[in-house]
Amino acid sequence: MQSDIEATLKSMDTEEFIDLRFYRPVGYRLALFFRKWGVHPNTVTVASMLIGAAAGVCFYFADLWINMAGMALLVWANSYDSADGQLARMTGQTSPLGRLLDGFCSQVWFVSIYAAICLRLMPQWELWIWALAAVTGFFHAKQAAMADYYRNVHLFFLKGESGSELADAKKMLDQYRRKKWSDGFVSKLSDRIYYDYTKGQEAWAGQFLRMRNALTQKYPAGAPEWFRNSFRTKSLPLMKYTNMLSFNTRAIALFVSLAVDMPWIYFTFELTVLNALLTYMVCTHERFCRSFADRLTKEEDAA
Repeated sequence: MQSDIEATLKSMDTEEFIDLRFYRPVGYRLALFFRKWGVHPNTVTVASMLIGAAAGVCFYFADLWINMAGMALLVWANSYDSADGQLARMTGQTSPLGRLLDGFCSQVWFVSIYAAICLRLMPQWELWIWALAAVTGFFHAKQAAMADYYRNVHLFFLKGESGSELADAKKMLDQYRRKKWSDGFVSKLSDRIYYDYTKGQEAWAGQFLRMRNALTQKYPAGAPEWFRNSFRTKSLPLMKYTNMLSFNTRAIALFVSLAVDMPWIYFTFELTVLNALLTYMVCTHERFCRSFADRLTKEEDAA
Protein backbone atom coordinates (compact mmCIF):
# COMPACT_ATOMS: atom_id res chain seq x y z
CA MET A 1 0.00 0.00 0.00
CA GLN A 2 2.76 2.41 0.93
CA SER A 3 4.57 1.85 -2.36
CA ASP A 4 1.29 2.32 -4.26
CA ILE A 5 0.71 5.65 -2.50
CA GLU A 6 4.27 6.80 -3.20
CA ALA A 7 3.74 6.05 -6.89
CA THR A 8 1.03 8.75 -6.96
CA LEU A 9 3.27 11.39 -5.36
CA LYS A 10 5.51 13.86 -7.13
CA SER A 11 8.50 13.13 -4.90
CA MET A 12 9.28 12.20 -1.32
CA ASP A 13 11.65 15.19 -1.28
CA THR A 14 8.73 17.60 -1.58
CA GLU A 15 6.25 15.96 0.77
CA GLU A 16 5.30 17.24 4.24
CA PHE A 17 4.81 15.21 7.43
CA ILE A 18 1.05 15.88 7.77
CA ASP A 19 0.49 15.20 4.08
CA LEU A 20 2.37 11.91 4.21
CA ARG A 21 0.61 10.73 7.35
CA PHE A 22 -2.91 11.90 6.54
CA TYR A 23 -3.77 13.67 3.28
CA ARG A 24 -1.87 11.39 0.87
CA PRO A 25 -3.27 8.11 2.27
CA VAL A 26 -6.78 9.60 2.32
CA GLY A 27 -6.28 11.12 -1.13
CA TYR A 28 -5.06 7.80 -2.50
CA ARG A 29 -8.20 5.98 -1.34
CA LEU A 30 -10.38 8.74 -2.74
CA ALA A 31 -8.46 8.56 -6.03
CA LEU A 32 -9.13 4.81 -6.23
CA PHE A 33 -12.83 5.47 -5.65
CA PHE A 34 -12.99 8.22 -8.28
CA ARG A 35 -11.06 6.10 -10.79
CA LYS A 36 -13.50 3.23 -10.29
CA TRP A 37 -16.41 5.51 -11.17
CA GLY A 38 -14.64 7.28 -14.03
CA VAL A 39 -14.53 10.70 -12.39
CA HIS A 40 -12.16 13.14 -14.09
CA PRO A 41 -9.47 14.82 -11.90
CA ASN A 42 -10.75 18.28 -12.88
CA THR A 43 -14.19 17.35 -11.57
CA VAL A 44 -12.63 16.48 -8.21
CA THR A 45 -10.83 19.84 -8.26
CA VAL A 46 -14.09 21.72 -8.82
CA ALA A 47 -15.72 19.78 -5.98
CA SER A 48 -12.79 20.70 -3.75
CA MET A 49 -13.20 24.35 -4.70
CA LEU A 50 -16.89 24.39 -3.78
CA ILE A 51 -16.34 22.62 -0.45
CA GLY A 52 -13.50 25.00 0.44
CA ALA A 53 -15.65 28.02 -0.40
CA ALA A 54 -18.40 26.65 1.86
CA ALA A 55 -15.81 26.27 4.63
CA GLY A 56 -14.96 29.94 4.33
CA VAL A 57 -18.60 30.95 4.85
CA CYS A 58 -18.58 29.13 8.20
CA PHE A 59 -15.83 31.42 9.49
CA TYR A 60 -18.11 34.45 9.27
CA PHE A 61 -19.97 33.33 12.38
CA ALA A 62 -18.53 33.98 15.84
CA ASP A 63 -19.62 30.54 16.97
CA LEU A 64 -16.97 27.95 17.72
CA TRP A 65 -19.11 25.00 16.66
CA ILE A 66 -19.85 26.55 13.26
CA ASN A 67 -16.17 27.40 12.93
CA MET A 68 -15.30 23.78 13.71
CA ALA A 69 -17.70 22.67 10.98
CA GLY A 70 -15.84 25.01 8.64
CA MET A 71 -12.53 23.48 9.70
CA ALA A 72 -13.88 20.02 8.94
CA LEU A 73 -15.04 21.19 5.51
CA LEU A 74 -11.61 22.69 4.83
CA VAL A 75 -9.92 19.38 5.71
CA TRP A 76 -12.39 17.63 3.39
CA ALA A 77 -11.61 20.12 0.60
CA ASN A 78 -7.89 19.62 1.01
CA SER A 79 -8.35 15.85 0.92
CA TYR A 80 -10.03 16.26 -2.47
CA ASP A 81 -7.23 18.62 -3.51
CA SER A 82 -4.74 15.87 -2.73
CA ALA A 83 -6.88 13.25 -4.48
CA ASP A 84 -7.18 15.16 -7.76
CA GLY A 85 -3.41 15.24 -8.31
CA GLN A 86 -2.99 11.62 -7.25
CA LEU A 87 -5.86 10.60 -9.55
CA ALA A 88 -4.33 12.57 -12.44
CA ARG A 89 -0.96 10.84 -12.03
CA MET A 90 -2.64 7.47 -11.49
CA THR A 91 -4.62 7.75 -14.73
CA GLY A 92 -2.18 9.80 -16.82
CA GLN A 93 -4.62 12.72 -17.05
CA THR A 94 -2.23 15.49 -16.03
CA SER A 95 -2.52 18.73 -18.04
CA PRO A 96 -1.62 22.45 -17.84
CA LEU A 97 -5.33 23.23 -17.52
CA GLY A 98 -5.61 20.87 -14.57
CA ARG A 99 -2.64 22.49 -12.85
CA LEU A 100 -4.09 25.95 -13.46
CA LEU A 101 -7.47 24.87 -12.15
CA ASP A 102 -5.82 23.33 -9.08
CA GLY A 103 -4.10 26.61 -8.27
CA PHE A 104 -7.31 28.57 -8.82
CA CYS A 105 -9.13 26.20 -6.48
CA SER A 106 -7.00 27.12 -3.45
CA GLN A 107 -7.34 30.81 -4.30
CA VAL A 108 -11.13 30.47 -4.16
CA TRP A 109 -10.85 28.86 -0.71
CA PHE A 110 -8.88 31.72 0.70
CA VAL A 111 -10.87 34.48 -0.99
CA SER A 112 -13.92 33.00 0.73
CA ILE A 113 -12.05 32.77 4.05
CA TYR A 114 -10.72 36.34 3.78
CA ALA A 115 -14.14 37.74 2.90
CA ALA A 116 -15.82 35.90 5.78
CA ILE A 117 -13.25 37.16 8.31
CA CYS A 118 -13.55 40.73 7.02
CA LEU A 119 -17.34 40.70 7.26
CA ARG A 120 -17.08 39.20 10.74
CA LEU A 121 -14.69 41.90 11.96
CA MET A 122 -16.22 44.93 10.22
CA PRO A 123 -18.22 46.07 13.29
CA GLN A 124 -14.95 46.55 15.19
CA TRP A 125 -12.45 47.30 12.42
CA GLU A 126 -14.72 49.02 9.89
CA LEU A 127 -13.16 49.19 6.39
CA TRP A 128 -9.61 48.89 7.74
CA ILE A 129 -9.96 45.12 7.92
CA TRP A 130 -10.46 44.99 4.14
CA ALA A 131 -7.24 46.96 3.63
CA LEU A 132 -5.39 44.53 5.89
CA ALA A 133 -6.89 41.58 4.02
CA ALA A 134 -5.93 43.04 0.63
CA VAL A 135 -2.28 43.47 1.63
CA THR A 136 -2.25 40.02 3.20
CA GLY A 137 -3.83 38.48 0.11
CA PHE A 138 -1.16 40.02 -2.14
CA PHE A 139 1.64 38.44 -0.13
CA HIS A 140 -0.29 35.19 0.25
CA ALA A 141 -0.35 34.88 -3.54
CA LYS A 142 3.41 35.54 -3.74
CA GLN A 143 4.16 33.04 -0.99
CA ALA A 144 2.13 30.29 -2.64
CA ALA A 145 3.49 31.06 -6.13
CA MET A 146 7.15 30.96 -5.11
CA ALA A 147 6.67 27.82 -3.00
CA ASP A 148 5.14 26.15 -6.05
CA TYR A 149 7.96 27.42 -8.29
CA TYR A 150 10.80 26.20 -6.07
CA ARG A 151 9.18 22.79 -5.66
CA ASN A 152 9.01 22.40 -9.43
CA VAL A 153 12.60 23.64 -9.85
CA HIS A 154 13.69 20.98 -7.35
CA LEU A 155 11.68 18.30 -9.15
CA PHE A 156 13.13 19.35 -12.49
CA PHE A 157 16.69 18.60 -11.37
CA LEU A 158 15.61 15.57 -9.36
CA LYS A 159 13.41 13.79 -11.92
CA GLY A 160 13.88 15.67 -15.18
CA GLU A 161 11.39 17.50 -17.35
CA SER A 162 8.84 14.67 -17.30
CA GLY A 163 8.73 14.67 -13.49
CA SER A 164 8.26 18.41 -13.07
CA GLU A 165 5.74 21.07 -14.03
CA LEU A 166 8.41 23.77 -14.30
CA ALA A 167 7.39 26.22 -17.00
CA ASP A 168 9.34 28.70 -19.12
CA ALA A 169 7.55 32.03 -19.62
CA LYS A 170 9.17 32.69 -23.01
CA LYS A 171 8.11 29.31 -24.39
CA MET A 172 4.64 29.76 -22.96
CA LEU A 173 4.29 33.18 -24.60
CA ASP A 174 5.34 31.72 -27.95
CA GLN A 175 2.79 28.95 -27.52
CA TYR A 176 0.09 31.47 -26.63
CA ARG A 177 0.87 33.62 -29.69
CA ARG A 178 0.85 30.64 -32.05
CA LYS A 179 -2.51 29.46 -30.82
CA LYS A 180 -5.64 31.05 -32.26
CA TRP A 181 -8.81 31.82 -30.33
CA SER A 182 -10.63 29.68 -32.88
CA ASP A 183 -8.53 26.71 -31.68
CA GLY A 184 -10.32 26.88 -28.35
CA PHE A 185 -11.23 29.85 -26.17
CA VAL A 186 -10.61 28.07 -22.86
CA SER A 187 -7.29 26.64 -24.03
CA LYS A 188 -5.91 29.99 -25.22
CA LEU A 189 -7.20 31.83 -22.15
CA SER A 190 -5.61 29.27 -19.83
CA ASP A 191 -2.31 29.65 -21.72
CA ARG A 192 -2.44 33.40 -21.14
CA ILE A 193 -3.22 33.08 -17.44
CA TYR A 194 -0.53 30.43 -17.01
CA TYR A 195 1.99 32.66 -18.79
CA ASP A 196 1.19 35.62 -16.52
CA TYR A 197 1.50 33.38 -13.45
CA THR A 198 4.85 31.98 -14.58
CA LYS A 199 6.15 35.44 -15.52
CA GLY A 200 5.33 36.61 -12.01
CA GLN A 201 7.28 33.71 -10.53
CA GLU A 202 10.29 34.32 -12.76
CA ALA A 203 10.38 38.00 -11.76
CA TRP A 204 11.57 36.82 -8.31
CA ALA A 205 14.05 34.25 -9.68
CA GLY A 206 16.55 36.24 -11.73
CA GLN A 207 19.63 34.29 -10.62
CA PHE A 208 17.92 30.97 -11.25
CA LEU A 209 17.09 32.05 -14.81
CA ARG A 210 20.71 33.15 -15.28
CA MET A 211 21.88 29.76 -13.99
CA ARG A 212 19.46 27.88 -16.24
CA ASN A 213 20.61 29.81 -19.32
CA ALA A 214 24.28 29.15 -18.51
CA LEU A 215 23.51 25.48 -17.92
CA THR A 216 21.64 25.17 -21.22
CA GLN A 217 24.52 26.75 -23.14
CA LYS A 218 27.14 24.50 -21.55
CA TYR A 219 25.06 21.29 -21.53
CA PRO A 220 22.46 21.47 -24.34
CA ALA A 221 21.58 17.79 -23.86
CA GLY A 222 20.63 18.32 -20.22
CA ALA A 223 22.22 18.84 -16.82
CA PRO A 224 24.88 16.24 -15.96
CA GLU A 225 24.49 14.00 -12.95
CA TRP A 226 27.05 15.86 -10.84
CA PHE A 227 25.17 19.13 -11.29
CA ARG A 228 21.79 17.61 -10.52
CA ASN A 229 23.14 16.06 -7.32
CA SER A 230 24.84 19.31 -6.27
CA PHE A 231 21.70 21.32 -6.92
CA ARG A 232 19.52 18.86 -4.99
CA THR A 233 21.85 19.12 -1.99
CA LYS A 234 21.39 22.90 -1.92
CA SER A 235 17.70 22.88 -2.75
CA LEU A 236 16.47 20.08 -0.46
CA PRO A 237 16.67 22.08 2.84
CA LEU A 238 14.33 24.67 1.31
CA MET A 239 11.57 22.15 0.62
CA LYS A 240 10.37 22.29 4.22
CA TYR A 241 9.83 26.04 3.79
CA THR A 242 7.90 25.57 0.55
CA ASN A 243 5.63 23.21 2.48
CA MET A 244 5.22 25.69 5.34
CA LEU A 245 4.11 28.29 2.79
CA SER A 246 1.47 25.91 1.45
CA PHE A 247 -1.73 24.69 3.13
CA ASN A 248 -1.05 22.96 6.44
CA THR A 249 0.78 25.72 8.32
CA ARG A 250 -1.79 28.26 7.18
CA ALA A 251 -4.64 26.01 8.25
CA ILE A 252 -3.18 25.52 11.73
CA ALA A 253 -2.72 29.28 12.17
CA LEU A 254 -6.26 29.89 10.93
CA PHE A 255 -7.75 27.27 13.26
CA VAL A 256 -5.90 28.69 16.28
CA SER A 257 -7.00 32.26 15.52
CA LEU A 258 -10.63 31.14 15.22
CA ALA A 259 -10.45 29.06 18.39
CA VAL A 260 -9.43 32.12 20.41
CA ASP A 261 -11.98 34.29 18.56
CA MET A 262 -9.29 36.58 17.19
CA PRO A 263 -9.28 35.82 13.44
CA TRP A 264 -7.22 38.93 12.64
CA ILE A 265 -4.24 37.02 14.09
CA TYR A 266 -4.29 34.91 10.95
CA PHE A 267 -3.62 37.94 8.75
CA THR A 268 -0.82 39.05 11.07
CA PHE A 269 0.73 35.58 10.93
CA GLU A 270 0.80 35.62 7.14
CA LEU A 271 2.30 39.10 7.01
CA THR A 272 5.03 38.44 9.57
CA VAL A 273 6.00 34.79 9.96
CA LEU A 274 5.20 33.60 6.44
CA ASN A 275 6.69 36.68 4.78
CA ALA A 276 9.88 36.14 6.78
CA LEU A 277 9.99 32.56 5.48
CA LEU A 278 9.35 33.79 1.93
CA THR A 279 12.19 36.31 2.18
CA TYR A 280 14.61 33.72 3.53
CA MET A 281 13.62 31.18 0.90
CA VAL A 282 13.98 33.57 -2.05
CA CYS A 283 17.30 35.01 -0.83
CA THR A 284 18.78 31.58 -0.16
CA HIS A 285 17.65 30.15 -3.51
CA GLU A 286 18.97 33.15 -5.42
CA ARG A 287 22.28 33.01 -3.56
CA PHE A 288 23.14 29.42 -4.43
CA CYS A 289 21.81 29.83 -7.98
CA ARG A 290 24.17 32.80 -8.37
CA SER A 291 27.03 30.61 -7.16
CA PHE A 292 26.18 27.89 -9.69
CA ALA A 293 25.77 30.46 -12.48
CA ASP A 294 29.15 32.05 -11.72
CA ARG A 295 30.82 28.63 -11.77
CA LEU A 296 29.24 27.67 -15.08
CA THR A 297 30.14 31.02 -16.64
CA LYS A 298 33.77 30.76 -15.54
CA GLU A 299 34.03 27.22 -16.92
CA GLU A 300 32.56 28.37 -20.21
CA ASP A 301 34.97 31.30 -20.43
CA ALA A 302 37.91 29.04 -19.61
CA ALA A 303 36.90 26.63 -22.36
